[in-house]
Amino acid sequence: MDLLTILQVLDSTMRLAVPLLLACLAGLYSERAGIFDIGLEGKMLAAAFLSAAVAYTSGSAWVGLGAGIVASLALSAVHGLASITFRGNQLISGVAINFLAAGLTVVVAQSWFGQGGRTPQLAGAARFEPITLPFAEAIRDVAFIGPVYYELISGHTALVYIALLFVPLTWWVMYRTRFGLRLRAVGENPAAVDTAGISVVGLRYVAVLICGVLCGIAGAYLATALQASFVKDMSAGRGFIALAALIFAKWRPWYVLYACLLFGFLQAMALRPDVIESVLSFKVNAQLLDVLPYILTVIILAGFVGKAIPPRAGGEPYVKER
Repeated sequence: MDLLTILQVLDSTMRLAVPLLLACLAGLYSERAGIFDIGLEGKMLAAAFLSAAVAYTSGSAWVGLGAGIVASLALSAVHGLASITFRGNQLISGVAINFLAAGLTVVVAQSWFGQGGRTPQLAGAARFEPITLPFAEAIRDVAFIGPVYYELISGHTALVYIALLFVPLTWWVMYRTRFGLRLRAVGENPAAVDTAGISVVGLRYVAVLICGVLCGIAGAYLATALQASFVKDMSAGRGFIALAALIFAKWRPWYVLYACLLFGFLQAMALRPDVIESVLSFKVNAQLLDVLPYILTVIILAGFVGKAIPPRAGGEPYVKER
């Protein structure tokens, strides 16, 4: 297997890991504040549809991105209202959001565009195009460094670089700011935070809204960067895989990146069975490769990767003592 093939696989790994990474970071903010969010899948799906629809109508991928974020924020507000204000069951609220998004996106897409629940193909400025970084063409033929820079580092869309920047930003926010300290404290001991005169409800709403923004970007990436339209159920379980990756990463930002790259690599392998066959020297079942990320998800959720302790107040509504 030559260097170019390896770089192509790693390039696909990066592209496929981005929606998982954004959704996983979204879940990290929410769960660190004590709000479990099963609805990541539904938010991504709603954002994917509205971003594609608005990008097609307006001709601008950035306008579509904004619309996708708004769609995800709306569902986040519903989840926050149900689980924070009305102290409802967080898991049921998340599942309801998934069902709502799965059905509503197809119905509205059919009503608007009449193409069987999908949006028209995006082209030109209506979708995010790859960005060629400075000097990529100039050093393309330099041994090793040139192909790595040109094939792997350069040539991604803006949303890929934005997603990668969110990893150190999330680490800094969580562990180097007062807001991050309070957010983590809310997920561990909300009564202590309340005693200090800090609004538990306010912090949890902020976390849920940040989750909505990140899910919105993830959904928009699916429809306007990774693909060029919205199709039914295009999130394909990525929200649930992101939750598994979050558990695998033990709610830590840098570990989230590594976990999502692992899942992205498995998805990339499913697209390139010839690579595995060249390494193993025998034919590999393509269907088996397709389900590998989901098998790993089940293994992680079954607890075979070590003990992962979630925030102690996670999933529990906070009732202020009088």
